[in-house]
Amino acid sequence: MHKPLMVSTSGIRGVVGPILNPVVVARYAAAFGTSLKKGKVVVGRDSRPSGILLKETVIAALRAVGRDVIDIGLVPTPTVEIAVTGLKAAGGICLTASHNPAEWNALKFFGKTGEFIDKPTLEKIKVIEKEGRFAFVSHHKLGKLSLDSSWIERHIAEVLRLKIINRPAVKKARLKIVVDAINGAGSFALPELLERLGVQVIRVNCKGDGDFTHEPEPVPHNLTQLSRAVKKHKAHLGMACDPDADRLALVDEKGHPIGEELTLALAVKFVLAKRRGNVVVNLSTSRVTEDEAQLAGEKIFYTPVGEANVIAGIRKHKAVIGGEGNGGVKYPGFHAGRDALVGAAMIVSLLAEGRVTLSQAAGSIAEYFNIKSKAALPGDFDKKIGNLEKVAQSVFPDLRIDRRDGLRFDFSRGWFQVRKSNTEPIYRLIVETDDKRLSSGLKKEIEALLK
Repeated sequence: MHKPLMVSTSGIRGVVGPILNPVVVARYAAAFGTSLKKGKVVVGRDSRPSGILLKETVIAALRAVGRDVIDIGLVPTPTVEIAVTGLKAAGGICLTASHNPAEWNALKFFGKTGEFIDKPTLEKIKVIEKEGRFAFVSHHKLGKLSLDSSWIERHIAEVLRLKIINRPAVKKARLKIVVDAINGAGSFALPELLERLGVQVIRVNCKGDGDFTHEPEPVPHNLTQLSRAVKKHKAHLGMACDPDADRLALVDEKGHPIGEELTLALAVKFVLAKRRGNVVVNLSTSRVTEDEAQLAGEKIFYTPVGEANVIAGIRKHKAVIGGEGNGGVKYPGFHAGRDALVGAAMIVSLLAEGRVTLSQAAGSIAEYFNIKSKAALPGDFDKKIGNLEKVAQSVFPDLRIDRRDGLRFDFSRGWFQVRKSNTEPIYRLIVETDDKRLSSGLKKEIEALLK
């Protein structure tokens, strides 16, 4: 049985063929085009085999409702975001299922600010799609199509122009970095950025052909090939991104994956050493980032999971940096979306300025034992969550509960969160404490309560 279509501000996502097909894609693309005020729409895609077909469908649907379309080709998701603002478009669509396997794809929608659409806009699109109220136009008013393949180069150039990036120090450090782009949209962009910074790059899975040679989510157990390559080439570190290059994971010089949570923590450490201001992260983010904010004397604010929520938090609290614990760095001094290129430039600047290895930089951050897992949603999930809350309150006298996104339980030695996924029909569990046995034991007990 196929998993159902997932509809959220994170995208219209599903398995290609039975769930996400040209009919579904055309309806949602036409609904999106109908929902916009006048203006052109930017369209890009990642390297999935289904991307070309579905992109043609998206373009046809947008033109059918009178939208001029600018096709920017195979690009990272953040490249679509900056192209929307750079071209002063009414919105954008990126065809990518992000970290999902190759059989999945999705439509990610962006407003005129180049940021993910919010819930009210999504609801408007859903109503138009459901009721079929598409603003189709006559033959002489059809939208026009143009191609613009310059946006990866522009993206790289903008990152290199950021004042916070220390290009001279990076060039002087003469770093050697292995890049694993899972043959996704970052295959050209990430290595090119690093080389322009003066880094020697060794490419692994950087063909950009959509052949995901391992599971695409850049979590430690999927980075064994990168780890081996770092050791083989005696590189200073390894970098991995997901298929649409908005998340960044790191492997140290010993071939050890340091965990995607530390990408954001290190970026926050780097930025707060140069800029004063607030930090905004989602409720699934490790406490290490909060620690770094507090060490710098700055405040941290939490939001529900979802790019649109974090972006809204960044705006509300005027944050200088934000992001997500999955390796998603958001630097509003450039744009507010997750961006692996920005994260990579920050990490190499941090290492070069401090003249430290990645293991030394990671070792300077407090250690927690973080376990992430997921499982199919049980039919009585809400009831079981209620039972979990009662048990937790009886065990932890100092418990603080945040109900904005599933349930997050904070106590003196750590925290855990249970929430329904926005992108898959599963629940996600994160347990993090200051002791490995405690984290492991809590995970087992919580999973048993949710069975």
